[in-house]
Amino acid sequence: MRLMTPEEQRLAEAISRLAFCNPFLPERIDAERQALGPGFIAGGTLWHASGAPAPAPNIGAIRERAEALSEQLAARLTAGPRPEAEELSLYEDVVVYRLFSRYEDDFYGLIDSGGAATAVGFYSRFRQDVERLLPNPTAARDAPHLFATFFQVRRAFHLIFRNIVGNSPPIVRLRAAAWQSIFTRDVRRYRRSLYRRMGDVATLITGPSGTGKELVARAIGLARYVPFDAERAVFAENYAESFYALAPAALSPTLIESELFGHRRGAFTGAVQDRVGWLEVCPPLGAVFLDEIGELDPSLQVKLLRVLQTRTFQRLGDTRDRRFEGKIIAATNRDLAREIEARRFREDLYYRLCSDLIVTPSLEEQLRAAPGERAALVRFVAGRVAGESEAESLAEESERWIDANLGAGYRWPGNFRELEQCVRNVMIRGEYRPPLAGSPSARQRVADDVLAGSLSAEEMLRRYCTLVYAQTSSYQETGRRLGLDRRTVREKIDTRLLTELRGDG
Repeated sequence: MRLMTPEEQRLAEAISRLAFCNPFLPERIDAERQALGPGFIAGGTLWHASGAPAPAPNIGAIRERAEALSEQLAARLTAGPRPEAEELSLYEDVVVYRLFSRYEDDFYGLIDSGGAATAVGFYSRFRQDVERLLPNPTAARDAPHLFATFFQVRRAFHLIFRNIVGNSPPIVRLRAAAWQSIFTRDVRRYRRSLYRRMGDVATLITGPSGTGKELVARAIGLARYVPFDAERAVFAENYAESFYALAPAALSPTLIESELFGHRRGAFTGAVQDRVGWLEVCPPLGAVFLDEIGELDPSLQVKLLRVLQTRTFQRLGDTRDRRFEGKIIAATNRDLAREIEARRFREDLYYRLCSDLIVTPSLEEQLRAAPGERAALVRFVAGRVAGESEAESLAEESERWIDANLGAGYRWPGNFRELEQCVRNVMIRGEYRPPLAGSPSARQRVADDVLAGSLSAEEMLRRYCTLVYAQTSSYQETGRRLGLDRRTVREKIDTRLLTELRGDG
């Protein structure tokens, strides 16, 4: 006897996809469409902080359907024989989605408190629902892990949503990449076992200055899995106190080593007492963020490599081995391949860091992919610097000034950070004066984007076709060099980039 009708199974399959998909990719919208059929309301955003947080009508309708379906199937399970494994697995996915939806607002309320200050009052209700709806005899035992995973999912969504702003294709890819850095591409596997192991994987974030690398690092570092103690009804750690940032470029090698590894009294001039470093302070479920790691002194690169290889380190001036259990997140705006060639960065350290690589896109790349995005970003910045009551007027004023004085082709060499300063300058002085240093040539920018690995295959083809055509001024010769039809070359030419390439001199 089957547990579900064909129509119920189709709905369950769609809900199952939603329960384990990357919410920042179009796959979520496809699953919503599958779940609702003709009732789907088009126009849902790929969630970001400059827009609505969710297409509420679709989400609300799916929640109602998941709740009704889970109750119907639970009643059948109680009254009838045990179903096939495939149907049972689908039913459990529906329950998982339904439970998360039901308690999502409660989990959101834990974010500000860090989730560890006091006992979590709604856990007892959550556990009762788990035991009632899940026929698995180990459901009660697994409830704390499910509870902890739900809090992590809600926290990760919130942190990515708030820290990574914009809706251009490069930013959509960035949000999805951050989600994968936390949960991997397979959330089921993560929930089964990988949640214990992700601290062993270092994350390397590369990209130009001003593109929000630390914000991405903070979202990943603060969204780590934190176990839930069911007996005490508290989380094992306060996630909000588990992120430790260090900028090597701002300190001397000795001070960096002291901040990172700690030191014994007398280890160097001025070391008047023992100091505990970030690697020792960081809890097993926390993260240490090393900004601009490309500028780390070679002697410290060796010591950091040891941490990544053996998970051990020593305080400066000490011989006792100590253990680091947390996660390392590093960032740089340098081309590490060139740094390795110049023997300024260790190749073996790079390969320890690059198992999880994220590239933050430049603002120019975002605006090239979605020219209309600038207005949305200016509006977002205006709200942050002037408050919502003044945001619209400041955004309009800033947009007019940018159009009149910088133009649509301005490259924003300082990226999002420069855009913020532009809006602030317009608010205070009615104008913005860009840095006098010249922007890189169009050819250099193409090369930088290729080396950074930030281009899609289509973007790569367009830019390369344009680059070669700027040299040949012939569709036929360009096609011959690239092995493409001349008509394909003509279609791929980026006219704005072509103008810039010809203006390089």
